[in-house]
Amino acid sequence: MDSPHGAVVKAEGFGLKGPRGWVFQDIAIDAAPGSLLAVEGPSGSGRTCLLLALTGRMKPTAGHAEVGRHRLPKKMAAVRRITALGPVPGVNDLDQALTVAEQLREGAMLQRRYDAPVRALLRPRGAHAPAPARVRIEQALAAVGLDPATLPKGMRTSVRDLERLEAIRLSVAIALLGGPRLLALDDLDLKLSDTERTEAWDLLRSVAARGTTVLAVCSEAPADVTVVRTGPQAPAEPAAEPAAAPLSETPKVTWGTSRPEETEAQAAPAAPSLTKKDAAPAAAGTGSDAVDDDEHEHEHEHEDEDEDTKGADDALAETGRA
Repeated sequence: MDSPHGAVVKAEGFGLKGPRGWVFQDIAIDAAPGSLLAVEGPSGSGRTCLLLALTGRMKPTAGHAEVGRHRLPKKMAAVRRITALGPVPGVNDLDQALTVAEQLREGAMLQRRYDAPVRALLRPRGAHAPAPARVRIEQALAAVGLDPATLPKGMRTSVRDLERLEAIRLSVAIALLGGPRLLALDDLDLKLSDTERTEAWDLLRSVAARGTTVLAVCSEAPADVTVVRTGPQAPAEPAAEPAAAPLSETPKVTWGTSRPEETEAQAAPAAPSLTKKDAAPAAAGTGSDAVDDDEHEHEHEHEDEDEDTKGADDALAETGRA
């Protein structure tokens, strides 16, 4: 069952094939609202592309997925309206020339520019209008645990002077300004110490506990997080009495597979598997005031069909930095 704060995420046979072969394929997911998901796999195994495809910013070529009951690839525009990107290098990088205050104001301004007209149309009668930008910024900073008083120059601190974990918190705060039902982040644990990595995962757990579904790309996830694995599977131990397998046999796929573009897997791809590390999705809490678009899909059917044919450039437009 879907939630007004978090989005159900489902996928079956989900894949993306490019000119040089499969980027990822045969992904299967079934996650409840408020779940915390991790995408694990070696660099080049399609982790970022999977993240972008599940948020409606890259068009898949095989299978299907559902995010908040919006089916991909048909409803990419609708999925983009209920999802947000945290830090994704090369897509929505923070502006190093801005201060923390300027970056937050810019994020609030872009959110109002791109989303306010749509949300105003979809808002049920009698529902409260979104809080002013200043209030939403304060709430977002509190949600990610970023206290301006701890920064060298407070809100006037330059973005370039932030530590890696502080920059992650700022990016997540900006993403939360629009009240997304699915938050996606790339390279979460890159260049973080063990202590900082623990703090980063605690941050995502707190966001999920508020009801927002969270999807994070990482090199290694904690044991309590549900894992979607991409990349080639490690070779199995040889049997005591090896026997030739029939040519018709193929590796068994449990949750998902992917194939790096420039590895030996191109010649003889091995099917990786997805494991689940005793995960228990966080209970949905009091999250943002995101609006369920499903009741009003007929008002945007023509818009979805137009937007979903524009490709990756249009898919990344909401960041304001594509």
